[in-house]
Amino acid sequence: MSLSPAPLIDARQFRIWDPRAWLTCAPGEVPTLLWVIGLHVALVVGLILLPLPPVSAMIAAVVLLFLGGLGTTVAYHRALAHRAVTLNPVIEQILIFFALCNGSGSPRNWVTMHRFHHQQSDKPDDISSPHYGGFWWSHLRWLWQAEQPDKDRLVKDMTAFRYRIWTTIQVPMLGLAVGAGAVYFLFVPWQEALAAMLWIGPVRLVWALHTQCTVNSICHLGAIADHGGSSRNVGWLTIAHMGQGENWHANHHRAPANPRIGQGLQLDLGWWSIRALGVMGLAKLKNSKATKVADDQGQGAEAEQPLEAETISQR
Repeated sequence: MSLSPAPLIDARQFRIWDPRAWLTCAPGEVPTLLWVIGLHVALVVGLILLPLPPVSAMIAAVVLLFLGGLGTTVAYHRALAHRAVTLNPVIEQILIFFALCNGSGSPRNWVTMHRFHHQQSDKPDDISSPHYGGFWWSHLRWLWQAEQPDKDRLVKDMTAFRYRIWTTIQVPMLGLAVGAGAVYFLFVPWQEALAAMLWIGPVRLVWALHTQCTVNSICHLGAIADHGGSSRNVGWLTIAHMGQGENWHANHHRAPANPRIGQGLQLDLGWWSIRALGVMGLAKLKNSKATKVADDQGQGAEAEQPLEAETISQR
């Protein structure tokens, strides 16, 4: 079956065993499907045929995974999508670099999708709700099957060159993400070098992909409520998210503009990274009361905050 775009077809209508449920692509999204397929094929084939990589390659993969996760949760999510924190421009660009190298896509595209999700959370137009498409739609399929929302409306605050340039160089950046481990060919036998490429590339990227996608799927399997949709906190995902806080998703939907997602004893290294950057003068919360509100919420206090995504998109 061809991977042809189908602009008038809602792929959510297909049952999961129907090939069209997986191979139908929205206009311009065939490369996304090929990217996802390619990563998984490389992962399976590589794990079967190659030896374990050098320990240093495993460490490099974990470090890059952690930095990429911080790029997504701190820069993409809390700073750009919700404007809960303002980052030093250099720090912002460094975090965007690692997020893109982690497979998160360009910042303008990520923020567009996220703001649209908040506006339509668990409604029929929500592009990634498991309640309107099923688990696998929300976990993976929407990435190449959902129609793109209007970027001109949703990210009108991100027209600067420093954001647009990442869309232009996204393809070579993904090439770097996959092939960074090739440096090991200079130091170890070719089999070990290939294994290093596998772990720094496809293994890391597949882990990052599925971890991020759990926020749309597993963290939205709760009952649909008037506020926050079906979002829920899922503690056991803390390890997969490396403690960076995105798995406390019900907290986030209750107060989207709060830079602190984990509350109380809920681990949120994204928040503590923001606090550390703030101490060094490299991050600033959007108002003088934000730190106190976030810390109070961390102790269990309730404090509703406006949905910054909606505010920005309506300017």
